[in-house]
Amino acid sequence: MAGYAAVAAAGKSLERALNAKFAEDPSLEVLLGRPARAVLVRTEDFEAGNLASLIQRPALSIFLYRVDFNKTMRAAWSAVGYHDGRSHLPLDLHFLLTAWADNAEFEHAIMGRALQILDSLPILSGPLLQPSGEWAAGEAVQVVMEEITTEAVMRTFDSLPVDYRLSVPYIARVVRVDGRDTANRREVTTAVAGIVPGTV
Repeated sequence: MAGYAAVAAAGKSLERALNAKFAEDPSLEVLLGRPARAVLVRTEDFEAGNLASLIQRPALSIFLYRVDFNKTMRAAWSAVGYHDGRSHLPLDLHFLLTAWADNAEFEHAIMGRALQILDSLPILSGPLLQPSGEWAAGEAVQVVMEEITTEAVMRTFDSLPVDYRLSVPYIARVVRVDGRDTANRREVTTAVAGIVPGTV
């Protein structure tokens, strides 16, 4: 079952899938003059001192700006957890995809190719999922464009150390983070409570 590393693995899976498809398309490389790369970024990577070294143009940055529980699946997985004694937290991961290049045409081309890739590959499963997520057999992550207002995207940029750029919001769902098994939870509980193992 997926563990806590599933959150990081979902982002890496998205990065890896985009890079694999970028590499398969020589026409994009011919247009840009060199290969485009998708790269996971964090808030600090948008700072002027880090920008040039971490986001090497032409590039598509993948920024996880919000994590929320999945409102549709939360109750169902809570019920499963009640029966199997293990927590199951279904998450929606909200990403901003931003194009970086030397001119507007190149940025639009990078974004267009990324949209094309994700529209033709809306489900990440099996070998497309980064193994570090400890995914359950048959588990999959749906990646779809998120419907949010331009104002909401611009408000996100207001909190970042960079001016607004062409960006498209995507949501990866459902990324399930399962709790440790009952035996592990009991050991943690007794340790926190200060109970010496074997005395109860």
